Order: sequence, then structure tokens, then C-alpha cells
Amino acid sequence: MDSAVIQLLVLAGIAVFLILRLRSVLGSREGYERPPEPLADKPADNRRGFDVIEGGVDHDIADHVPPGSAAAQALSAMKRVESDFHVGEFLGGARQAYEMIIMGFERGELDDLVPLLSRDVFESFDEVVQLREREGLKVEASFVGVRELELVDAAFDTERSEAELTVRFVAELTSVVRNREGEVVEGDPNTVKQQRDIWTFARKMGSDNPNWRLVATGE
Repeated sequence: MDSAVIQLLVLAGIAVFLILRLRSVLGSREGYERPPEPLADKPADNRRGFDVIEGGVDHDIADHVPPGSAAAQALSAMKRVESDFHVGEFLGGARQAYEMIIMGFERGELDDLVPLLSRDVFESFDEVVQLREREGLKVEASFVGVRELELVDAAFDTERSEAELTVRFVAELTSVVRNREGEVVEGDPNTVKQQRDIWTFARKMGSDNPNWRLVATGE
């Protein structure tokens, strides 16, 4: 037999062996198989986690007041008038304003606080500062920090676009009152005391003036 024919028979035998071996490893496809669907035909999954959709929950409000409450409705009305208003940002500003006002009052330095106080609150603070000066008393205070901050109420006058937000503060500070001779008549410079306040801030929404003013104080 010609050598070329023999080589062809050997190669054919090897090919058959390889085919049988592959079928034993990979298996075989038999019968009807549904062709894969194009990716474009698959329905898109439009769910996007916790994204807030129109008409859904506004977590900037729900995180601070009960959903559906009068306060929540007032905050929603504020946002409709001023779309870039955020409760969280307001509370951050209120924290800073609280420290500025407290320390300005303790030190008797009220001039820088005029943009942050209503006329009534300024006059009330100024009366106390003047009384201390007449009696020769001086306050030395150090602000430690705000430990608790909570939005407790919100109200909105839709006709006037006037908003009021009431915040509860729990702060820590040291405070000492000295007389003309420098003697301590009240407080302890080494004792940190807690101070609790409930303050109401007001502002006309949509105005060019971004400052909220302190309009009422309480405990």
C-alpha cells in the first residue's frame, strides 16, 4: 500500500479518536435549542436603589420630622417656594449661629450679631448686657460644643412666605462671672455645664437675604 494512503488512514483514525474524546468531555447537543434572546429585547430594570422620585418621600424632611405632620407639610411648602432649601443645611447653619450668639451674648459683644437677631431678641440681650456692665460684672466663657440638636417644629405662612423653624439645643460650656475686683461670684472655670435652649428662627423664603434671624428663645 502506498505510504501516502497509509498516512491518510492514520490521520483519519486520529481525527475520529479526537472527536469521540471531545464528545465524552463536552457532551453533545441534541434536539431543539431555543436561540439566545438579543440583549436589546430584555426589559430594562429601572430601579435605582433609594432615589427619590417625584411624589415620593423627601428624606431631607422625613429624617427630621414625622412624615405627614404639620411640620413636614410646612417644610414641603418652604421647598416649593425655595427649591434649594435643605433642612440638613439649615440645621448645620443653626449650630454655628447658636455658638456665635451664645458667645457674643456671654462676652457682651452684640454688634456683630445684629444680622442674626430680631429687634426684640436683640433688645432683650442688650438689656442683660447693660445690667451686667452697670453692676461691674464680667463673664468669661468657653464653648465646648453642641451635644444635641433637634428640629422640634416648623411653620410656614404661605401668604407672606414667612418661615419659622424651632430648634432644641443641648450644649456644653464653661462660664464664670467675676466682679470688679476679679473675684468669682458665679460659676467654676473647671466645670463644664450643660445649657438647654429652644430657639425659633425666622426668614422670608425666596428673599435675597439668606440669613435666618433668631426671633424667640426659651428653655
